Amino acid sequence: MTPFEKIIKFSKEHRISTHIIFWTFIFIMFFSKNTSSEPEELWVDIAYTLYYELFSIIGAYFMSYRILPRLMITQKHNWVWAELVLGSYAISVIARIAMVYGLETLTRKRPFNQEPIAEILTDLPTLFGAYFLHILSLSIFFIFIKLIKDQYVVQKRSLLLEKQKAETELKILKAQLNPHFLFNTLNNIYSLSITNSPITSKSIAVLSEILDCILYRCSATYVPISQEISLLENYITLEKLRYDEHLSVVFNHSIDHNKSIAPLILLSLVENAFKHGAGEDTGSSPNIQIDLKLQGNRFEFKIVNSINKIDSESGNGKIGLNNIIQQLDKIYPEHYTFDVTKTEKDFTAYLQINLATEYNLA
Repeated sequence: MTPFEKIIKFSKEHRISTHIIFWTFIFIMFFSKNTSSEPEELWVDIAYTLYYELFSIIGAYFMSYRILPRLMITQKHNWVWAELVLGSYAISVIARIAMVYGLETLTRKRPFNQEPIAEILTDLPTLFGAYFLHILSLSIFFIFIKLIKDQYVVQKRSLLLEKQKAETELKILKAQLNPHFLFNTLNNIYSLSITNSPITSKSIAVLSEILDCILYRCSATYVPISQEISLLENYITLEKLRYDEHLSVVFNHSIDHNKSIAPLILLSLVENAFKHGAGEDTGSSPNIQIDLKLQGNRFEFKIVNSINKIDSESGNGKIGLNNIIQQLDKIYPEHYTFDVTKTEKDFTAYLQINLATEYNLA
């Protein structure tokens, strides 16, 4: 938390104390600037400083809490401007009367002439030049500080709402991914169970490990890359159990250190490759080549799968890719490259992410 954020937090938790501290600071600043060198005149300097600060406080709160909030609301402002003029006039008149009939009677030597009330009420140049502007000059600093604080609070609240919205949308995208993956995997195990395959129980055990990772270890925005590698290896093992030697899968991975990455995106790419490279194949030998590499902050993931006959004829093979792009846009805006290339024989997906903004994991 920055010092500015600490001040904002203190002002919200101790509002009255913050105002007292602020105006005490203003008093000390102006008193030290305007004090005279004569010790016997010290009480006079204190009285005049308190006088001007009192009416500055009245003017500051009138402007900050009465006028400005209503000016910021979209509506007709004629009455607000009228209230501003009348309120400023009233404050200036009261300040002038307090000066002539109050402060000056205590600080000036008699005899001296006192302006009548009627003259004070009609002497607009004096009220505006000697009182309104002076009071405004002392209170404008308070108004400026309050505007900065309010703008900061509004901006932070807006960013918080935007973050919550993005996190909600990201959870929705993940929720769309998990049922899709489970549906395909359970279909695979169902096929094995129909034939009473001896590898059915092993498939269920591997699926259990995958579900443990997805449900409990992938809830955060970022997870260790090593965890994603283990998840992919389990998924590949599950698919190999189904296809035996009929399927060729090569998974190469190399990382020079363990950084964090958004979970399940890589799994979605691998699942897509299996679904369209092997899931509906009718005779050819499906091949899937996966290369994962992390060097410094540069993360690269490339997956190439052969295209089965049905997808080759229908032009399919991009199911789930829009979901992946949406997640990347939300987590790595302007920090990733995602390209897909399709030929008559294979489909290639290439993902490159700059992980410079993420944190290292031990």
